[in-house]
Amino acid sequence: MKAQLRSEYSDADDSPGLMLWRVTNSWQSAQRAALQPFGLTHVQFVLLASLTWLQTDQPVTQRAVADHAGTDPMMTSQVLRALAAKGLISRRPHPTDARARALMVTKSGAGLANAAVAAVEETDRRFFAPLGAGQRDFTGMLSRLASRQPASAGESAAGN
Repeated sequence: MKAQLRSEYSDADDSPGLMLWRVTNSWQSAQRAALQPFGLTHVQFVLLASLTWLQTDQPVTQRAVADHAGTDPMMTSQVLRALAAKGLISRRPHPTDARARALMVTKSGAGLANAAVAAVEETDRRFFAPLGAGQRDFTGMLSRLASRQPASAGESAAGN
């Protein structure tokens, strides 16, 4: 006897989670290919671009970069160390917080971030082109979802 998945969806393609999974994997594959010539992984690019975006005359902390990128602070720390080892960023003692590091993009890091962002944005243009005029609404919906706090497993199971 064939096992059946007990799902609320009669067709797997009706599941927003599965469709998001498929689209995300396809988009990430396109971004990996776009970033390969720059010698950056996707997460390295996101953190380097985030730091470049955030950098002003004031020190930028690892926490600020992680918050901007929506990444785990521990993973962010590891990736930032790798970027520093490549000479793309510097990590110095923070001037007012002994526990924090002040992050700065180096000249070569800013150059790489700006070259890579052009490739990433061109990849986005091609990838999202089928949405046409609906792209702005789609981005708004993603923003709404991104701003939500993840529900715990208990809340999800309880339907809260």
